[in-house]
Amino acid sequence: MDYSLPVAVLLGLYLGALTGVVPALVAWCLGFVFRYVTGVSLPGFGVVVLGVAIAGVQGGLLGLLDPTVLNSPVVIVAVIVVMLVTQYAHAKGDSMGSSFPRRIGLRHLRENRLSSDVIERVGRFGQVRVRVTGTVGDIDGYPPLSDDLRSKIRDGEWTFPGDLPLVELESRLADRLRTEHDLADVSVEIDAGGKATVAAAPPEGSLSRRLPANRRAVSVDTLVPTGIARGDEVALSLDDCDVIATVLSAKTDDRESDDDGNETTDSVSRAPTTTGGDGRVTVAVSSADAKDLVRGNPSNLRVRSRETRSEFELVELFRQAGKHWRKLHLSAESELDGMTVGALAARDTHDVAVLGVERGNDWTVAPSGTTALAAGDELYVVGTRDSIRQFSAVVE
Repeated sequence: MDYSLPVAVLLGLYLGALTGVVPALVAWCLGFVFRYVTGVSLPGFGVVVLGVAIAGVQGGLLGLLDPTVLNSPVVIVAVIVVMLVTQYAHAKGDSMGSSFPRRIGLRHLRENRLSSDVIERVGRFGQVRVRVTGTVGDIDGYPPLSDDLRSKIRDGEWTFPGDLPLVELESRLADRLRTEHDLADVSVEIDAGGKATVAAAPPEGSLSRRLPANRRAVSVDTLVPTGIARGDEVALSLDDCDVIATVLSAKTDDRESDDDGNETTDSVSRAPTTTGGDGRVTVAVSSADAKDLVRGNPSNLRVRSRETRSEFELVELFRQAGKHWRKLHLSAESELDGMTVGALAARDTHDVAVLGVERGNDWTVAPSGTTALAAGDELYVVGTRDSIRQFSAVVE
């Protein structure tokens, strides 16, 4: 039977769509599995040829291709439809195989989530009480913690939502400890049982240590906004100009009542951030600005926006991906002494990435494979907590 061209095209589209379902499914599976397992794309031409062959066998088995159809343009249109559908399905499978997350399993989920046994039900929500286990450690490069501060951290208890991943819990607990005790640095690790291992650096109590070189410290009595903390940038208004300064310390007067009901102003808030009101701010300024502030009378204080620092965004991206970074010291006894970064193959062998190498005052960022390592180098690596711990045993 001879068909007119429009009818032949429509019939070809119908037969192509009907017989192209199975080849498309096979092409998607091949593209996805091959890319996911090997990381290499399967050649699309071979998949298309296989899809056409499957469609031909399927059409013959279904009795769709009779002699009259074979001798018309219907087959050509159907074959083109099958080829296009197969190629599209293969491309989608390959794309999904490249973007699908790897190494997902129950063990991975257990390692990054709290155990259900430690989550307490409060109404419709769950919460977890995090406690410090063991001794609170010190951080290299900082003075040791005082016994009193070490005891306060060890005896503390903090409550967080129970549905947070361990990485987010560690970040929140570190922020809480840094805020409550004005710590210079904090390192926190939390296990699935809600037990925290903490290492901390004491507050930098000396004003001279916090004062940058070639700067002067000036204290100003003024109306202090709520939430000012050390490191904020502020603008102090003089009669004819503004002085831009960095906050070294800030405190707000607390008005309390004595036993006779009279107000006293002797106490000062010890919170890491100000609570608002009359207070005193100590700022770091240049020598010329220091003279202006001492001679003048600043009328008001305004806080300047410092936006977002890119290095903090990078650390947050690491945390969201479940990664951590650490500085490792390459010892003379390590087998890596004298080895190049390429021969080390840190990513394939140890599942870590070497972001930088510090040697004395020289830095090498994103070192190439020909960069040689030597005893005394500081390696900045990124990876999971377990992979960094295993790699540190080889480096140190």
